[in-house]
Amino acid sequence: MSMIFMPQDMDWVCEPCGERMESGKVELTYLGNAFHVELPVCPRCGAVYIYEELALGRIREVEQLLEDK
Repeated sequence: MSMIFMPQDMDWVCEPCGERMESGKVELTYLGNAFHVELPVCPRCGAVYIYEELALGRIREVEQLLEDK
């Protein structure tokens, strides 16, 4: 199962490459747990962008749930 976390405005450019970011599937891991999600990715260098709203929202919630186990 893949979760999709794409921001409303996908008009972003990878700073090092100058390429436009695209939607891509990535694997995030935390405390031995792997999550397959769709996030903005640079097609050239593979850099993944986790925007602030997601990092401070859903990702923080999941981290806290895993730490409480």
